[in-house]
Amino acid sequence: MRRIVVLISGNGSNLQAIIDACKLKKINATVAAVFSNKTDAFGLERAREAEIPAHALTASQFADRAAFDRELMLEIDAYAPDLVVLAGYMRILSPEFVGHYAGRLINIHPSLLPKYPGLNTHRQVLENGDEVHGTSVHFVTDELDGGPVILQAEVPVFEGDNEDDITARVQSQEHAIYPLVVSWFIEGRLEMRENSAWLDGKLLPEQGYATEE
Repeated sequence: MRRIVVLISGNGSNLQAIIDACKLKKINATVAAVFSNKTDAFGLERAREAEIPAHALTASQFADRAAFDRELMLEIDAYAPDLVVLAGYMRILSPEFVGHYAGRLINIHPSLLPKYPGLNTHRQVLENGDEVHGTSVHFVTDELDGGPVILQAEVPVFEGDNEDDITARVQSQEHAIYPLVVSWFIEGRLEMRENSAWLDGKLLPEQGYATEE
């Protein structure tokens, strides 16, 4: 059985979607462990409820980012993961960490990348009057939210929407597409080659996988 390690910082709703997909055999793998940089992250409780080892490492325990990431790598590697999944993990990762897991490190970001990397994506969408928003699953590289996109999902933005409305709409799509991408990787269908995403031996376009019209 292949093994997944998930990194979180908060509520862990995408973690829950992955745990559920594993239970339903939609992902042919197990979540081997969950790590958080916040001791009070509710996602840790989700992990414990599912009888998954749950760990918290806080920045205050370490001299600098590099020391934090080295310890995190050691603890992750003890679980020998095939894939490391960032699910709302809010720390910027060191180049050493990203390099160590290159090609088996994925993230989900609440925007249609390359639009709106970084924080406060929903607020920016509202401020700019966008009519379409969405979410992107991508491989992680040294460039913040800049790794090759694997799959995106769009959502409409309606007049009168607030950030909570958009968040709920985007998360609904995230919970559908993130387990799907994880399953592609676990099945050996998905890989990163030459800083590009490939699915079933075919180079994906810049916006990731798209079904033919």
